[in-house]
Amino acid sequence: MTAALHGDPKIAVLLPCYNEAATIESVVRGFREALPGARIYVYDNNSTDGTALKAMLAGAEVMRERRQGKGHVVRRMFADIEADIYVMADGDGTYSAADAEDLIRTLITERSDMVVGTRRGVHADAGRQGHAAGNRLFNILYRTIFGRDFTDIFSGYRVFSRRFVKSFPAVSGGFEIETEMSVHASRLKLPVTEIELDYGRRPEGSHSKLSTFKDGAKILWMFAMLMKETRPFAFFSAISSGFMAASLIFMAPVLLAYFQTGLVDRMPTWIFSLVLMLISILMFTAGLILDSVSRARSEQLRIHYMNLPLRSEAFEPIAARKPAERRRASKTAA
Repeated sequence: MTAALHGDPKIAVLLPCYNEAATIESVVRGFREALPGARIYVYDNNSTDGTALKAMLAGAEVMRERRQGKGHVVRRMFADIEADIYVMADGDGTYSAADAEDLIRTLITERSDMVVGTRRGVHADAGRQGHAAGNRLFNILYRTIFGRDFTDIFSGYRVFSRRFVKSFPAVSGGFEIETEMSVHASRLKLPVTEIELDYGRRPEGSHSKLSTFKDGAKILWMFAMLMKETRPFAFFSAISSGFMAASLIFMAPVLLAYFQTGLVDRMPTWIFSLVLMLISILMFTAGLILDSVSRARSEQLRIHYMNLPLRSEAFEPIAARKPAERRRASKTAA
């Protein structure tokens, strides 16, 4: 790890928090021990239990985001903070700060833009059985719609490169932000890696802010919106198929009667079936057009991503530099 990080890259630890006074102090101290050279930022999201004060006393730089929701906090953090490597974790103590070193090492050696710490045993201990079932369902749904890049799209323990952070639009407002991150990486075909890590229990006095049904509905809605934006042909084709099936169901008995008698004796049903068929054709056409628009937007996002600095000079491992640069770096270190 020391050799890989020679050159002192700027590492920022980002901790979005809402009422985590029971754990934030130990989390901040854990990251200070694991990453002594990192700057630790705690973004307080309207906490009422003294989270900000405890984080400040533990040595973190405390900021405030007044708009409620994790997505708003992440968007603010990514916009405000300048670094070479970004470590994002939760303030509830369920992730081990000691694992940050492995995540950063993997980001460097694999030359990835995002490394996700997948949660070992999350399905057995997700706080509530509803959370565990939701994790399984949404991960299966994600792999079906967006690809098989990820096995745990809801993990909050992630490490990012600078150009991932600065190219990520972050339009979500709540807990669906992790889903948006995963879709962003899949859409631009960014290099990503997963590492399985232990997932701890919340200590006594700390409670999950995730609502099984309310936040589950928001995540499902985000799935639909992201599919509409990134895979419009598949999205509108599915809607088109539904309207076409309904049209054929209403149309079939009218056509059968017509072939038998030569008369259209259910004119309103016939007109209604034709309207459904027309809507089906319009939806299919919209999908074709928007698919071209989506491809163009993806190309623009990819170009913007490629124009961002890959890594600062300080971020590059010393072995990757030219001989003259290595000699200058050695003299500077001496």
